[in-house]
Amino acid sequence: MQVKRSATRSLLIAISIGLIAAAATWGQDERKVTKLADGVYEIEHAGYGGGNTTVIIGDRQVFVADTCFLPSAAREDIAQIRQWTDRAVSFVLNTHFHNDHNFGNRVYMDAFPALTVIAHIETKKDMDLFGPGSLMREERAKAIFQKMLDTGKSEDGSRNLTAAEKKEFKNSLARESGYIDELSKIKFQSATLTFDHDFNIDLGNREVQVKFLGKGNTAGDAVAYLPKERIVIAGDLVAYPIPNTYDGYPIEWVHTLENLAQLDAATIVPGHGPILRDKTYVYLLRDLMKSAVDQMNEKLRQTAPAMFMTLDDVRGGVDLTPFKQRFIGNDKDLGPVFDDMASNLIKVVFEEATLR
Repeated sequence: MQVKRSATRSLLIAISIGLIAAAATWGQDERKVTKLADGVYEIEHAGYGGGNTTVIIGDRQVFVADTCFLPSAAREDIAQIRQWTDRAVSFVLNTHFHNDHNFGNRVYMDAFPALTVIAHIETKKDMDLFGPGSLMREERAKAIFQKMLDTGKSEDGSRNLTAAEKKEFKNSLARESGYIDELSKIKFQSATLTFDHDFNIDLGNREVQVKFLGKGNTAGDAVAYLPKERIVIAGDLVAYPIPNTYDGYPIEWVHTLENLAQLDAATIVPGHGPILRDKTYVYLLRDLMKSAVDQMNEKLRQTAPAMFMTLDDVRGGVDLTPFKQRFIGNDKDLGPVFDDMASNLIKVVFEEATLR
């Protein structure tokens, strides 16, 4: 099942995800490097640096999962990799098409000309379609930040911004000019190798399994799994502390998360946020998705098929507030972020239901 999105909505995906990423990293001023095993490192980028990057070093070659967003952040990561090893980065995996995980591809290609950039076949299609528009999206993001600060309200005008949001958006607006300048000087690099079935790469005494476990956040979500080290790099199938549900395939996402949980992994690298050391959050995401889908199906059974309904007709039949405390914990600043995520998840579930 392919959920069709309007061109305008697709162009705004990166903005929405950027807002979530910013909210998830409030108070984090610097990139954070975590050693997951000998020769395996995770780089958590602060704010708009982009999604998490994972570096896997073998005896012969180096594999990188996701290249973040800002070229400057990618260059900093490459300088860090060269401190760890003199081996070349031979492979980059883009876990999905959202450009906060792949706009750094060009920087890696310039640094390592023999590089192979890997993505699922569906991810490459979307990268080719939306990647070159990154500069335009940042310009639109700047306008959205300015409007929210001017009005003091969320993008859709439905609620007042919190003090923490105002502070973050003000900081983001100040940074946008620099981001736009960076992006204007670099050409987007898409994938050079695509796959639709699982395959393994031997880096030299280190095996990396590249897997497609099913649709979720996008149509082509890929994961990288290190069976010996029991590490899985999940991309935005798992984003912490609030999931990225502004687009996607919730019905299939439930099953994809179950497939992810079946992997023998003690360490999970999310697309955003700190390292997870067990599968508790994966199951929480699954339960959230399943609840939204089940409640929507029940509402439609009581009324009519989705094709005869509007979102306003059914929105009240889906209540995700029982999950709120489990996601935000004691961080009250995350409350509005959860509310926005839940509202958009209900919308995506309804859009998916209209195609049945």
